[in-house]
Amino acid sequence: MPPLSEKLTKRIVGDFEAGSVSARARDRRWKVFTDTFPDVGEMTVLDIGGDVRAWRLAPVRPKKLILLNIFEQEVEEDWITALVGDACEPPADLPAADMVYSNSVIEHVGGHFRRVQFAETVHRCERYWVQTPSRNFPIEPHFMFPGLQHLPRRAQMAAVTHWPVGNYAEVKDKSEALSYLLDIELLTADEMRFYFPDSELYRERFAGLTKSFVAIKR
Repeated sequence: MPPLSEKLTKRIVGDFEAGSVSARARDRRWKVFTDTFPDVGEMTVLDIGGDVRAWRLAPVRPKKLILLNIFEQEVEEDWITALVGDACEPPADLPAADMVYSNSVIEHVGGHFRRVQFAETVHRCERYWVQTPSRNFPIEPHFMFPGLQHLPRRAQMAAVTHWPVGNYAEVKDKSEALSYLLDIELLTADEMRFYFPDSELYRERFAGLTKSFVAIKR
């Protein structure tokens, strides 16, 4: 990736880069989260698809954190347990939790049936916070390309392999681009309400437009 493109990518979508657009948005989200669940410090939290790096930078710390992800993570903190597993078919011995937290995961699980399974796992807890990007936001958040989610597949593949900014800027092969594109299914407000009918739907906004949704059950 050219130096300028790499710099722009880190500046925009670097979740763990201090001062990036993505990191600032996540900081604002943490503020809403802690305002919504002020007693989170007394809870056991199940983070579906969670990354330990995010919690190390977070301004809040639950009493106990369980990370469930499809890849292994090294954890040194005694208050964090990292498990390998699929949230759509969770391990039988998955520990009980007071609430579920999930950030930008449901759009990656792979189709309606698996999203239903994902939601069933979330509904095991009385309280939850499930965030996902909005399909109707003008810029596709993973590729940072305007309107990419609304283009035909061939146009999407061509755009991804030529676009110099974003987490996939180094992808130049169209088959590889298609693989990444097929991994993401952005959701609408109606779809989030379908999967989480007992939640309130909070809208994160950028420039007055809905950037993402959070299904919340307090």
